[in-house]
Amino acid sequence: MKALAKVFKALSDPTRLRIVRLLLERDLCVCELMFILRMEQSRVSHHVRVLREAGVAEDIRDGRWIIYRIPEVSRRLVEGIFAGALRERLEQTPETTADIGRLDVCIRENIRGCVCETRPRPEER
Repeated sequence: MKALAKVFKALSDPTRLRIVRLLLERDLCVCELMFILRMEQSRVSHHVRVLREAGVAEDIRDGRWIIYRIPEVSRRLVEGIFAGALRERLEQTPETTADIGRLDVCIRENIRGCVCETRPRPEER
């Protein structure tokens, strides 16, 4: 029961709802989330950390990127929560419409490759 309550607490924030909605579409790196949400890295990282602690998101390394995704063990639960009336209401919000539009731009313009590749590595700073 406590684990389930932690999931709902993590999802009680509008930004985290937006992030989970995006992660239901595809796995994303922090630079892509920054681009889509129009937020600074520290804010995005904070929200992803809360989602990770609740088991709603996880990070995996893909070369030089840290990719965020919904873990398989949580996917059915998350998809169930985001089904039906909640999904309909969420899809009608201006934020979701804008996020999905920016996600399309993010993919088309290869933000992961362009932004993350041009950032200096920590050892290069």
